[in-house]
Amino acid sequence: MPQLAEGSLSDALFSADSVRRIDQYVIEQQGVEGFELMQFAARAAFRRLVVRWPNVEPLLVLCGAGNNGGDGYLMAANAVRHGLAVRCIAVAPTGKLSGDARKAWKKAVSDGVEVRELADINEPELASEFEKAELVVDAMLGTGVSGAPREPFTDVIARCNRSGLPVLAVDLPSGLNATSGAAEGEVVQATMTVTFIGRKAGLYTGQGAAVCGDVVFEALNAGTGVRESGESPAAMLRRWPSVHDWLPVRPANAHKGRFGHVLVVAGDRGFGGAGLLAAEAATRSGAGLVSLATRPEHVTAALARCPSVMVHGLTHGSELPALLNAATVVVCGPGLGQGAWGQQMLQQVIESGKPRVLDADALNLLCSRVPKPAGNQIMTPHPGEAARLLNCVVPEVEADRVAAATKLQSLYGGVVLLKGAGTIIASDLKAVDIAGGSNPGMATGGMGDVLSGITGALYAQMVESPARAAVLAAVVHLEAACKASANKGYMGLIPTDVIDALPQVFREAEPASHRSKGEE
Repeated sequence: MPQLAEGSLSDALFSADSVRRIDQYVIEQQGVEGFELMQFAARAAFRRLVVRWPNVEPLLVLCGAGNNGGDGYLMAANAVRHGLAVRCIAVAPTGKLSGDARKAWKKAVSDGVEVRELADINEPELASEFEKAELVVDAMLGTGVSGAPREPFTDVIARCNRSGLPVLAVDLPSGLNATSGAAEGEVVQATMTVTFIGRKAGLYTGQGAAVCGDVVFEALNAGTGVRESGESPAAMLRRWPSVHDWLPVRPANAHKGRFGHVLVVAGDRGFGGAGLLAAEAATRSGAGLVSLATRPEHVTAALARCPSVMVHGLTHGSELPALLNAATVVVCGPGLGQGAWGQQMLQQVIESGKPRVLDADALNLLCSRVPKPAGNQIMTPHPGEAARLLNCVVPEVEADRVAAATKLQSLYGGVVLLKGAGTIIASDLKAVDIAGGSNPGMATGGMGDVLSGITGALYAQMVESPARAAVLAAVVHLEAACKASANKGYMGLIPTDVIDALPQVFREAEPASHRSKGEE
């Protein structure tokens, strides 16, 4: 598992169990009382609330039975002390509260918070509470809850989502699995999530990427305890500002031979565009040379679209070895098809032993055969392809994306990049990374082909670091999509828009001294 280096706390992602153990360590070994820690959390969340929604009232605070509910009660108390109108509903009976959660409820009541028991509120009154509110604080279900929510939480969560109100989720949205990012039933659709002590992995992948809104991390001064606890992160969060310095620096006297030769093997009849998207993305991602091996009928269109790509029309796999010999990295799979032509091409790629990126139909063809695990391989499945490779169904993959990617990596070796919101990268370094963020505009055909081209180009430039190349590719792909959609929106976004935005992304990582070399 990844080790927590100095200064990396904000990028570390933990399982729910690990965060609870860290919490306990801080309380037992550092002498911070649990109730005091709860107060820190409530104050931090309330500060975030008033910054995001200044002067909003009334607040509707929904509290559960555990420490998450305790955070909610203390937030309500903070709001009352600041003169805000607050309505607080005990979704779980206050008679069942114990420990610090009970202390928090008592403090809220003593500070003037009116707490109403959900069981005592009839349907019209409950509807009225939501109608009057301007913002909801979700403090119902915390990290200790697993599985689908039960009544009355299911009903209240559904009401939150139907209300159209902004929601601040305390630690995580109720109904979300903090470790896996799965939601087995109703889950709160939050506008903002304020999470504490350690970032939870589930907030950044799967359903978490869709329901958490803006995620804000509050360490609560527990950084030393996190490191001293000995808990290893489940994954590391990777975003463009934190990884762009991984890109190799280009010297002023650089030439194309230093940045690798990417061979894209792709595009059976009817799917020529897939190979061209991958090849063009590779040219825009810094590869020194890019070749495309495709069906002969696609050559003319490919040259017209992207003359910088060396295009070869092949009718049989026996023609491929000569091209493979010249390649640094091979990208195989986009539009490859599952017929005889595609099978021949994949066989030649695997037998060559060249560093490779396998995508799309190359992965579908692997479902009937499991080759010897390869350390010089990056696989880029979407959840459907991952399910076929694992002989399971998509919901099983999505139920625990980190586990699915890790299992695929153990079967096939190398690096596995499991696509989707919160892309997972699992490597033979026993490390897991999550590319933070999502973009609904990427839900269209051809985006995966662009990613495979970016991955191939970065791998060719970092051939000794396939895991880093894969992480960079996922992050760059997302960043380019976000820049493109900022201008064109989500619904109209197409793969070539993302390719066109790639130079803008890479430019942000280039030293200013490399942009012009004129005389003074």
